[in-house]
Amino acid sequence: MELSAEDALRINVLLAGQLEAVRIDESSMTLYALSDKGEARIRLNPNCRDEAYLRGVREALSSHVLGSPGGYPVYLKRWTRMGQVRDDILESLLLLGEPEAVVAVVNASGITSEIARRAWWALQTSENARCMLCQQQVVEGEMGPVLAEFLVEFLPFEEEACNLIDSVRLVLQQDLVSDTVRRKIWEKGKYKNAYYVGFLQTLPDNLPEQQSPHRDRERVGNALADLCAAGDPYALQLCRLLSAAGQGFLATLELVLRKPANQDVVVALLQAVASYFETVRFDTGRYESMDAIRNAVDNLLANDCAADAAPGDVLCRVPDLENQLRAMLVLSLLGETVVNPVFSRTDAIGTVMRKKLEPVADVIQQQIDILRK
Repeated sequence: MELSAEDALRINVLLAGQLEAVRIDESSMTLYALSDKGEARIRLNPNCRDEAYLRGVREALSSHVLGSPGGYPVYLKRWTRMGQVRDDILESLLLLGEPEAVVAVVNASGITSEIARRAWWALQTSENARCMLCQQQVVEGEMGPVLAEFLVEFLPFEEEACNLIDSVRLVLQQDLVSDTVRRKIWEKGKYKNAYYVGFLQTLPDNLPEQQSPHRDRERVGNALADLCAAGDPYALQLCRLLSAAGQGFLATLELVLRKPANQDVVVALLQAVASYFETVRFDTGRYESMDAIRNAVDNLLANDCAADAAPGDVLCRVPDLENQLRAMLVLSLLGETVVNPVFSRTDAIGTVMRKKLEPVADVIQQQIDILRK
């Protein structure tokens, strides 16, 4: 369709310059353009229905940028949100004035800090900030702290637990936030323990609150010193668990386990546990019950074999810690699949969900108690 003469002229003048990004405020019918000279705006003067006119504006932008009035294929949402966009067209996509094109850019694996700056100007949402902070080049660039600050300020408004956990996990990367801010986020966990899950995922060995080392830590450390020096995963993980940091991890795990709000929190918590114990996970099987997990651990200890090292080497030096070693191995096999039999039959949350999860949660709590007593 034909744009009004005034709009067509002004848009063509804009496009003749070196633009960095374009966005359109549909509510006020205003086109904004970002360049190295600053920000420009064009108040659109539609000569037909607003929806049709905006489509015409985007066709004009697309014809200039991509050589085709077809614009960005917004129907390919799943594809573009998986990062399946060529890196060489990211800058062009930001000139289309199409929100879904911006989403494609922030999900692209080849996004740079500069492109992130332009994309952030074009569309500022918590989801876009999280997507960009998944890319190391953005985290290490100038936009990393900017995006982290936005997510921290937006935390109280996050309605979905999974988004809250992801935001906490991402802002805790490297030095994106100060120790003071990190502590303030931790304090929020007293009122909503989903905050703690983000810490368990990103800072499992450096939580703001730690416990005293296990009373056997020094003795076990001395007994397993040679195995730890040789890189034995079982010795290293057992010493890790008995340290102040490890006891802090277990204490925080217990706090969340007592009262998870919904299924997203449970799944994210199990993912954090799986990551923490990854080095001693001796079986890649997907277990759907705690009984199956305990049977697998019993078989391992009975046969005294594993892929890389034998837990029996640890038992030979500290035979009195068999229960602790067993508990460690049980926790190492946890994963989302262990709660699938429950969650596949119910979408309950809160107290009802926790009641249904007791067969799983009680066994996990038993392992925590063994490792902390």
